[in-house]
Amino acid sequence: MQPVLLVVQILVAISLIALVLLQHGKGADMGAAFGAGASGTVFGSRGSASFLTRVTAVLAAVFFLNSMVLAYMGTRVADRSSVVERVQPAPSVEDTLLDVPAEPEDADKPSDVPSVPPG
Repeated sequence: MQPVLLVVQILVAISLIALVLLQHGKGADMGAAFGAGASGTVFGSRGSASFLTRVTAVLAAVFFLNSMVLAYMGTRVADRSSVVERVQPAPSVEDTLLDVPAEPEDADKPSDVPSVPPG
C-alpha cells in the first residue's frame, strides 16, 4: 500500500508544480491589455483562472491528505519489542579479567627486559 501512495504523492507533486507554473500571475493582466487575446481562450472569456484554481485546490487537498496518511503509516510500529531488548548483554568485568598471579613465579630470576633506572 505504501509504494502506491508514494507514487501517487510524486505524481500529485509534479502536477501541482506544473499547474502553479501554468497559472498567470498578478502582472499578467498588463500583457493581455496589449493584445494577448485573453477573451478567446479555450476555457471561455474569463480564462482558465477558475478552472486551474479549482484543480490546484483539489490537488493540494489530495497532496496534504496523502502526506498525512504516509506519515501515519511511517510511524506505525509493527514490532512492539525494544531495540534494547534485542541487544546481547555485555560481559561482566569478572569475565573479562585475566587470571594474573599477584607475584610472578620467576621473581627471583633476572629478566631479559631492561628495567628503567629510578629517578
